[in-house]
Amino acid sequence: MIMPLAANIIVDAAPLVLDFGVVLLAAATLGYLARKIGLPAIVGYLVTGLAVSPFTPGYTADSGQLSLLAEIGVVLLLFEVGIEINLPKIGREQKALLWGSPLQLLIGMLIGTPVFLLLDVPMFGALLLALAIAMSSSVVIVNITRSGRRTTDVATEEALLAWSVLQDIVGVAIASLILVFFGNDERSLPVALGGLIGFALMAYISARLLPSLLRRVRATPDLFLIYSVAIGLVLAALGAIVFGIPMALAAFVAGLAIHSGEDTDEVRRVLLPFRDLFAVLFFVLIGSLIQPSQVLTALPFTLLLLLLMIVVKTLPTYLIIKFSKIKSRALQHSIGLSQMGEFSFVLGAAGLATGAINSQQFTAILLAVLLSIIGSSVLARLAVFQTGLARKNL
Repeated sequence: MIMPLAANIIVDAAPLVLDFGVVLLAAATLGYLARKIGLPAIVGYLVTGLAVSPFTPGYTADSGQLSLLAEIGVVLLLFEVGIEINLPKIGREQKALLWGSPLQLLIGMLIGTPVFLLLDVPMFGALLLALAIAMSSSVVIVNITRSGRRTTDVATEEALLAWSVLQDIVGVAIASLILVFFGNDERSLPVALGGLIGFALMAYISARLLPSLLRRVRATPDLFLIYSVAIGLVLAALGAIVFGIPMALAAFVAGLAIHSGEDTDEVRRVLLPFRDLFAVLFFVLIGSLIQPSQVLTALPFTLLLLLLMIVVKTLPTYLIIKFSKIKSRALQHSIGLSQMGEFSFVLGAAGLATGAINSQQFTAILLAVLLSIIGSSVLARLAVFQTGLARKNL
């Protein structure tokens, strides 16, 4: 009985393993080709998603499996970002970031929401869309600041990462309030706030206990690796299941907890291969959800989203950096943030599930995510050369 059962399990798992292998091979190949012609590998990953989607002919990957693996990738990515970011240091050295990033989000909400209301989008959908265009992608920003072809300096990299993290923190808090007051979140406001406080308490306890645990197993590389990955996944999942915190934010806070230990660099080192492997699948997932049959009809709304993104995010960010004491290249910083990403996708999916936005508008969000990721990744790399050329001509 045991042998047939084991055989069935292996046979049932084979298609899923095949999907995973084919998608990774295609993503690696197209990513390589994209880099060969001077584009970021991300472009290849997005095209891979289009190629394996159920809406295009040829091989079709299991979207459920892609979604799960992409979620793991985003969790590990933000866990690693949380480990790297030193918020007390940012507060000491670049205090303007603490108000600059939230101000940019507020500008996005105040301008974007009335525009979408004028287009007859319901209040819930208008708020979600405004927040979606005001948020940037932590995944893309990490790639911009860690790419082998990056042109950012250390100060700009630190400012970009910190700005993005503050966006995530404030944006998730705003999204939670939107869901409580306008969405279908069944939790009352006190319960939602209680969940935030409860998770903060769990993070504080973790910060006290986990560094000691990691020190005990550091001499054993395999156990250190397993503990590092497991801690990030468990804390992120508990944040979502027990306290109602989105997993992305919970993973980031878990990373902040690990940051307090002495083994920060070692944890980051062992996580990086897993982060890079699974994060690829997020971009593949975005590409796989785009329906080519809706592209033309969704294009006008896509262009509106991109134009609004420039108005409510790129320009305000440039001005805030330019006229504050934030140490960062203003043009490169503002372009580096000029994309919609994983959080925009989550907000759009929430709006589609509740009927606050329609399928055409959701397709427009996906297209805007794809186009803005490509644009910001390429232009952020070129911005420093344009800035240098302008200074030479002065």
